[in-house]
Amino acid sequence: MKPLLEMRAISKTFPGVKALDQVNLSVARGEVHAVVGENGAGKSTLMKVLSGVYPAGSYDGEILYDGELAEFRSIRDSEARGIIIIHQELALVPLLSIAENLFLGNEISRNGCIDWNETTQRTRALLDKVGLSDPPTLAVEKLGVGKQQLVEIAKALAKDVRLLILDEPTASLSEADSDTLLTLMLELKAAGVTQIIISHKLNEIRRVADSITVLRDGAT
Repeated sequence: MKPLLEMRAISKTFPGVKALDQVNLSVARGEVHAVVGENGAGKSTLMKVLSGVYPAGSYDGEILYDGELAEFRSIRDSEARGIIIIHQELALVPLLSIAENLFLGNEISRNGCIDWNETTQRTRALLDKVGLSDPPTLAVEKLGVGKQQLVEIAKALAKDVRLLILDEPTASLSEADSDTLLTLMLELKAAGVTQIIISHKLNEIRRVADSITVLRDGAT
C-alpha cells in the first residue's frame, strides 16, 4: 500500500542558513510517525513546509499526499486536504468558549445566523471523543494547558483530520496530562487517523510511534 505522505528531497533556505537539505520523509497510512532531533535540526521547519506555512515555491523538492503531487499555498490549502498541525504554542482564543474555538472561522449557520444548538451538540460529541467533560460554553481560559491541548485535537477532529501533526505536544504538560494525550493518540490511531509527532521525550516515542525519522543539521 502506498504511503499517505511522501516528502522527497525537501530543501529550505533562509538568508545565510540552509534549514533543510534534501530531507526525505515517508509516512504510512494509519501509523504514528515520530520526527526527532536536536533543537535546530529542522523538524518544525519540515512540518511548516508540509502544512503550507512555507508555501509551495519557497522550497525545493516535492510532496506527495494520498498519491498525488501536493502544492499547498497556505494552511487553508493543507487543512482542506485533512492535514492539521497543532503547534507547541496553542492557537486558541482564551476569552471565547470551547464551542466558539472549535468552529472559529468554520461556524455552523442557518439562515445567516450561527446555529448555537447544533454548534453545542457537535461540540459535545467532539469533546466526548477526546475525553473532556467540560461544558461547551466554558471559556478556554478556564482550562488548564492539558485540557487546552485536547480542545486543539477536538478542533482538528471538527475539520475531518486525516493527518494530525503534533509539535512537542507534551512539552508543557504534567505527567498525568501527558499520559492522557498519548492514550488519545493511540485511540486516534485505532480510528485510522495518521499522526506525526515531534518530541524530545524518547519514552513517549517508544510508547506511541510505529516508525521514526531522525533529523540532524537539516538532513535526514
